Amino acid sequence: MAEPAPSNAAPPLKNSALIRRLFGLAWAYRLHCVRVLFLQLVLLTIGIAGLSFTGLGIDYIRSHVEGVSFDATVFGLVPPAAWPPLYVLAALACGVLLLALARAVLNFLYAVSINRLVQQKLVVDLRAEVYDKLQRLSFRFFDANNTGSIITRVTGDVQAVRMFVDQVLMQSVIMVISLTVYVAYMVHLHVGLTLACLATTPLLAWLSTWFSKKIEPEYRLNRTLFERMIQSFSESIQGIGVTKGFGREAEDRERFGRANRAVYEQQRGIFWKVSLFSPAVGALTRINMVVLLGYGGWLVIDGQLPLGTGLIVFAGLLEQFSGQVNSVATLVNSVQQSLIGARRVFEILDSPVEVQSAPDAVRCGRLRGAVCFERVSFAYTGITPVLRDIDLEVAPGQCVAILGPTGAGKSVLMSLIPRFFDPVSGRLLIDGLDARDLHLDDLRRNIGLVFQESFLFSNTVAANIAFGCPDATSAQIEKAAKIAAAHDFIMALPQGYDTVLGESGSGLSGGQRQRLAIARAVLLEPSILLLDDPTAAIDSETEHEIFEALDRAIAGRTTFIVAHRLSTLRRADFIIVMEEGRIVQRGTHAELMRQPGAYRRVAQLQLIDGAALHEEAEGRGLV
Repeated sequence: MAEPAPSNAAPPLKNSALIRRLFGLAWAYRLHCVRVLFLQLVLLTIGIAGLSFTGLGIDYIRSHVEGVSFDATVFGLVPPAAWPPLYVLAALACGVLLLALARAVLNFLYAVSINRLVQQKLVVDLRAEVYDKLQRLSFRFFDANNTGSIITRVTGDVQAVRMFVDQVLMQSVIMVISLTVYVAYMVHLHVGLTLACLATTPLLAWLSTWFSKKIEPEYRLNRTLFERMIQSFSESIQGIGVTKGFGREAEDRERFGRANRAVYEQQRGIFWKVSLFSPAVGALTRINMVVLLGYGGWLVIDGQLPLGTGLIVFAGLLEQFSGQVNSVATLVNSVQQSLIGARRVFEILDSPVEVQSAPDAVRCGRLRGAVCFERVSFAYTGITPVLRDIDLEVAPGQCVAILGPTGAGKSVLMSLIPRFFDPVSGRLLIDGLDARDLHLDDLRRNIGLVFQESFLFSNTVAANIAFGCPDATSAQIEKAAKIAAAHDFIMALPQGYDTVLGESGSGLSGGQRQRLAIARAVLLEPSILLLDDPTAAIDSETEHEIFEALDRAIAGRTTFIVAHRLSTLRRADFIIVMEEGRIVQRGTHAELMRQPGAYRRVAQLQLIDGAALHEEAEGRGLV
């Protein structure tokens, strides 16, 4: 019922603000994060301990081979002098083995903990929050964002937030802790060697910052291209009937192929840049090992540094340090992907909820159905008004038909009643109260909707009818179906009311789908019924069946019906004619036929066409 409108979303978040939001999101799971970081710290300690025991063993073997004194220690531990060498080496080997087993167990616990944090908690909660927000956003948001974009945000972009917490935030903290511990231990071993080996670190920091800024636009473009591909795919599936009907399968494949190739080629460009950056970082870290072999080897030969607990342990720490630094390339890659996706998720979460219940909203039961428009105007942001000074009063139980050309504002007028939008000026009164003062849920439970093309869910017939009233009994569902003249064809289905419908009600005719939609609206027992041209896309015979259902559905309810056929217009208590957002004529069918204007022109054209068709049918012996 809504018409396209521009988005009024907030401006995109800057990276600094976005990162603060992501840290705030992670803070909500701080206990899980602390548990993960504690496990990582224990793993780090065990790794250094295992490395130190290995170095101690090397020094012990060297002392016996070269016949030199042995005075090395690890964490203050010294092998007992009375032990034979075989006992000492066996004890050191068992220690290394036990540490390796403990490390394996803790790695498993770490993997479980990080998975529970990011997959079972954060992703599930965030996806639910985004979906909840989508349910509360107005039609303006959905008019401004295509289906492919919204689906991508709820699925892929939420995973990008997971990537930030898992692969950026947690890994960054782990990296900082690891590098701090490694550097502290290396300084403990030898200050000069540490400074010499880490001389390239400032260059690595600068290179990482430069690359991060360079690659960000690439990831932003990639996300846009991917979204276009999803949209192309979505449209292809939705329009498969049109595609096959016009024999455009080859062109459609080519269109999707172009979108798919654009994503591939752009991703390949990112891959090459990342692939060049990673070796560059690796080459710089290899310089550290060159320095270690030269300077560190000289220190060992000169007797200033032990071989095992000195150079070997230092080499292991430097290797671990280089490994953490090499992961900067992956970290930078993850940062840009996660920031692009997170920004799109927060765009949904930050979108204003334009239509909602006021804090002091009036709770109401069943409404009488009196509707009054008082000088109501409506416009989308920055666009010419769609409705202008609408004055209209409809008494409870009256049926008003709305006629007008495309773009006259008919559907928008009806959209204001359930508050899909709110007027820019003027008031819409329901039973004498401003619609904005009524609780939104209560208001909408009093309104039944039947669209021109009604949507049915992939569920049972009964569930589709009871969609707005899930607690309805079988007897209530059947009663609504009988009012909508749907009971007979439902019973002819394989499982009757328990028949599961295909996507969008595939397998049912247009008239059958409309009758199910009418039953769904009637089951609510609404005070107000809104019918948006429900017979426009069906044939005359089916129209007759629908009218029988509509006559029963309308009885006793305030009804607004957008219509263009005389057979529909004549059923109304009075008719309004709209042009360019204004009501230009109003009255009964008989009154409007006596007035020159749009209504009489439309009626006369339909009467002429109807007479011509009747004459042709008589000539062919059909009547």
